[in-house]
Amino acid sequence: MSENLLIESSGSTGSCCGSCGTTPAAEEVAGGAVREVYLVTGMTCGHCVSSVTAEVSKISGVTKVAVDLATGRVTVDSEQPLVKAEVAAAVDEAGYELTGPASA
Repeated sequence: MSENLLIESSGSTGSCCGSCGTTPAAEEVAGGAVREVYLVTGMTCGHCVSSVTAEVSKISGVTKVAVDLATGRVTVDSEQPLVKAEVAAAVDEAGYELTGPASA
């Protein structure tokens, strides 16, 4: 049984130079923020979504995280492009796997 669960969270503020390993699928959104969409595997319930949301929200510069359980898409708004290794580490800390950027 698959839940269609979407949780959004505002994260901490800060900055990252974004000069290495940034995700190429970044797009600029209102106010100069950057939106990146990642695919995460292994999430099966609301607790999984909460764990990923909490860990990704801790990354410096992240302002919003939205996780869609049904698709495994994690949408992250941040002040600057994120370093993919940092996002992967946060997802790993939550107990799941970042499989890459989501395709459009």
